[in-house]
Amino acid sequence: MAYTQPIPLLDLKAQYAPIREELRTAMDRVADAQVFIGGPEVEALEREVAAYSQTQFGIGVTSGTDALLVALMAIDIQPGDEVITTPYSFFATAGSIYRLGATPVFVDINPTSYNIAPELIEAALTPRTRAIIPVHLYGQMADMDPIMAIARRHNLIVVEDAAQAIGAEYKGRRAGSIGDFGCFSFFPSKNLGAFGDGGLITANDPALAHKARLLRNHGAEPKYYHKLVGGNFRLDALQAAVLRIKLKYLDGWTAARQRNADRYRQLFAEAGLADNAECRMQNVELNTRHAIRDTQYPIILPTDGGYGRHIYNQFVIRSSRRAAVMAALKERKIGHEVYYPVPLHLQECFAGLGYRPGVMPESERAANETLALPIYPELTEEMQAAVVAAVVRSL
Repeated sequence: MAYTQPIPLLDLKAQYAPIREELRTAMDRVADAQVFIGGPEVEALEREVAAYSQTQFGIGVTSGTDALLVALMAIDIQPGDEVITTPYSFFATAGSIYRLGATPVFVDINPTSYNIAPELIEAALTPRTRAIIPVHLYGQMADMDPIMAIARRHNLIVVEDAAQAIGAEYKGRRAGSIGDFGCFSFFPSKNLGAFGDGGLITANDPALAHKARLLRNHGAEPKYYHKLVGGNFRLDALQAAVLRIKLKYLDGWTAARQRNADRYRQLFAEAGLADNAECRMQNVELNTRHAIRDTQYPIILPTDGGYGRHIYNQFVIRSSRRAAVMAALKERKIGHEVYYPVPLHLQECFAGLGYRPGVMPESERAANETLALPIYPELTEEMQAAVVAAVVRSL
C-alpha cells in the first residue's frame, strides 16, 4: 500500500524520541551543576568536535554566523579588504564579510557540485584580496586543493564555511581541517543540530585559535582585562551537552542519509526521470559543464564529486519544471525547500556592489532550478517512494 501520510522536509521529533532520556539526563547534569556559560561541557564538546574534524583546536561560539564573523575578526579583516566567496550560499557567508566593512567578491559555482569554481578565483583577485571563503554546500566539500594552492601563491587566508558539512571529507581530510579556520553551525536543522543556535570554529594554528577564543568573550584575558575588542559569542553549556550526546550518533545518521540518497537515485532511475550514472559524473571540466543541463531527463540528481564523504545535509535535485514539481509535492503534503531563491550577488542589500543579473550564470540557474527533498535519517523506503511518485505525477 502506498504511503499516504504527510512527509516533512525534516522530522526532528523522530530523531529525538530514541535518545530522549540521554538528552534529558545531559541537560539535567548542566542544571545540577548550574554552570551555563563555558565550563566543562563546552570544553569537552570543543575537544570532541576538533578530534572528529581532524583538527587541533575547537572554539565553541553562539552560531555558525558568529563562527564566520569571529574567524574574520581573528585575521583582522578591515574596511576596504576584499574576501572571495560564492554567491550561492546562505546569507551569513557574505553578510559576515560585509558586517566588518569588507567587500564580498563573488565567484561563480560549479553547476554539478554547487560549490565555488576554483578555476575562476584567480581572475577575481586584486591587491585588496585578503581571504577566500569556500562553502561546502549541501554536505559536499569544495575542491580544496586548487583553492589552497591559490591561497599559498597569493598569501591569502582560507576560512572554510562548513556549516552544512560536519564530517564531510575531501581526499581523506575532514571539513574544517584544511583551511586556516573551519566554521560550523549547529542550527537545529543541521546534521548535528542543537536545541537552538550554536556554532564552532576549528583551527590548527595555536595563535589563531587563541585569538578566536579571546574574541568570543569580549577579548578578555583574564576577566575584565581586555586585550582586544571582541563580542559576546559564547556557546551555552546546555547546547554543548545536547550536542555531545548527538555527536555519538552522527556517523550512524550520516550513513542513513547516504543510504537514502542512493535509494532516491535508484527510485528516480527506475521511474525514468534521471540517469543514475549521470548523477555521479566526476570532475566535469568547465568547458563541458553545459552538458549536464542538456540531459534528456527532466530531473538532475545530486552529484558525487569523487573527493570523498558526502554527508547529504540536503538532497537537492534540479529541474527546469520546478514550479510544477513543487505544486505536486505541496498537494501531497510533502516537505520541500528552495535553497536559495536569490543568489547573494542579486540581494537588495548588496546592490551597491554593482552586480547585475547574468554575471553569475551558474548560480542564477541553480537558484531557478534547484529543490531540496526530504533526506533525514528516519525517512523510510515507503516515504521516499511517495516523494518520487509525486514528482512523477508533476512531469
